[in-house]
Amino acid sequence: MIPASAWQARAQALRGALLELLLPRACVVCTRLLDAGDTGAVCGRCWVRARQLPYPQCDRCGHPLGARGCTWCDALPPLVRAARSVCWIPGGSAGRIVHAFKYGGWTALARGMAERMARLTWPRDVLEERCALVPVPLARVRHRERGFNQSEVLACALGERWRLPVWTDCLERVRATPTQTRLTPEERRRNVSGAFRAPPGARARLQGTHVMIVDDVLTTGATTVECANALCAGGVRITSIVTFGRAPAAGDRVS
Repeated sequence: MIPASAWQARAQALRGALLELLLPRACVVCTRLLDAGDTGAVCGRCWVRARQLPYPQCDRCGHPLGARGCTWCDALPPLVRAARSVCWIPGGSAGRIVHAFKYGGWTALARGMAERMARLTWPRDVLEERCALVPVPLARVRHRERGFNQSEVLACALGERWRLPVWTDCLERVRATPTQTRLTPEERRRNVSGAFRAPPGARARLQGTHVMIVDDVLTTGATTVECANALCAGGVRITSIVTFGRAPAAGDRVS
């Protein structure tokens, strides 16, 4: 006699097969049908086509080293201990993954993005000291339009893998800023200057800590550095930065 649990398993498998036949799953990036082994909303081919930052990399900022060594660390103040990113944006399929996550409402993509961010290597002191993840706050008007803060969703998914708490009440945006998409590096810095602060009620918790700032994409570093300034003004000793994507600068080695 076949146990009831076996019948339930067979019925569930049959339902899954029928659902796959009637409503086949497609990759949200390339729209091709997902393979049986694809568990998320992005196919394995698109994940592979996301161009990872090549090695060797700077031990501090994680930027690929060129013939002149690291030229990117100069953009990071001493209060930033280390920075890491997974892949180049734009380039490959990474930009389309972020676009689907950020603007298409595919928040489930955060799991795959965080999985790859969790594999990044860090200096030993960062691994030993980091105590929490702090997502970059989103302006209220954008949060209403989008329905979520992509940095917070990403931080929560990453926190599960690193077993670190996510502090969403330790950094706030005190004014909305225009989009940074078409601004020069200097315009970006002026645009976000003074845009963040650590609330007075969070300062006791922040005192003397090493926190990691989480964002989806690092372009010039203006936003995350301004967040680091605000956190350190609120009592944080040192910060590190982790993002899924990073924009290459002129002359960068992208492969």
